[in-house]
Amino acid sequence: MVRADLGPDAAVLQTREIKRGWLNWFGKASQIEVSAASGLAIPSQLQQPTPEHLDTTQRPLIPTVDGHDFRTAFRESLKGQGCSLQTVVEQLSRDSVAASRHELPESLFHLFTDLIEAEVSEELARELIEHVRSDVSNGELSDPLLMKARISRLIEQEIQVTGPIQATAGQRRLVALVGPTGVGKTTTIAKLAANFHLREHLRVGLITVDTYRIAAVEQLRTYADIIDLPMEVVATPKEMRAAVQRFSDLDLILMDTAGRSPHDEVKIQELKSILAEAHADAIHLVLSSVSSESVMRKTAAKFAAVGITSIILTKLDEATGMAALVPLLRSCKLPLSYVTNGQNVPDDIEPADSRKLTRLVLGSESHA
Repeated sequence: MVRADLGPDAAVLQTREIKRGWLNWFGKASQIEVSAASGLAIPSQLQQPTPEHLDTTQRPLIPTVDGHDFRTAFRESLKGQGCSLQTVVEQLSRDSVAASRHELPESLFHLFTDLIEAEVSEELARELIEHVRSDVSNGELSDPLLMKARISRLIEQEIQVTGPIQATAGQRRLVALVGPTGVGKTTTIAKLAANFHLREHLRVGLITVDTYRIAAVEQLRTYADIIDLPMEVVATPKEMRAAVQRFSDLDLILMDTAGRSPHDEVKIQELKSILAEAHADAIHLVLSSVSSESVMRKTAAKFAAVGITSIILTKLDEATGMAALVPLLRSCKLPLSYVTNGQNVPDDIEPADSRKLTRLVLGSESHA
């Protein structure tokens, strides 16, 4: 169709699926956008000539044209031809993959494509591949299992975990959960409370400051009644001090907080004041794994003001992939404490395991 409209020399630059409106819930209203042009001299020499004194392990990984990376060269090509496009169309990932095939040993090329298929960003995929490539001998490069193990190890090292909450009989510990609305804080609190009370046989109490959301207090109270736990509802720092004092003989106090928009600086400061009165031993930021990487990173940055110490990642069963995990942890520099993968209480929660999460990032294990 493109060549029929633009001529036999036309080239497709990019295709993407566009989902429009509420009809998409019923599998409709999906369109394909095609960007194409004629008369463009798209660079075909993606690889910078390699000097004879360089061996294969020293060749540059990123495709280059005249000393520049491919995208830069493509932009300059368009500018040089007087192209009036409002924005320069990015080359498709498959173009970069095709270029990489000429630069990489077969085992690393397949690993690179596996990472891209697992929705790992091209930038991170290239970084991991380059790290492995520079760290092994030529003989090891021919072993695909060894190369995959090296990649897995690199990702596993990026995923820092804290282990479960450390609660001991006779030593009160207060743990607060914070985060935006809809990420599953209350359900996660119930799971933790049930596990520590019913399985660890600790004396557990619940405090909620979520008096904003309709039925939030009743939801947690229902859990407290079922598990047979004491519960306090507070709305001010003064009430928080009194509630913590009444629970002084307990082993573990779990605090549920109201969901806050990361963009609402005033509410974030109010939350900080409440937590300061509670003297929390640990503050876990709860994030939903179905959120985009940018949303999770921005949320973590905003909630850093309240003193978060670790992250709980929820709704793994609803996520299509875990490729955003490594960039998230790099950005916020915090470890993971727990992950949840369903609504069942007290099940569907477990301490974060870097090895399991690595398999999820690579798409080699089910989320369920």
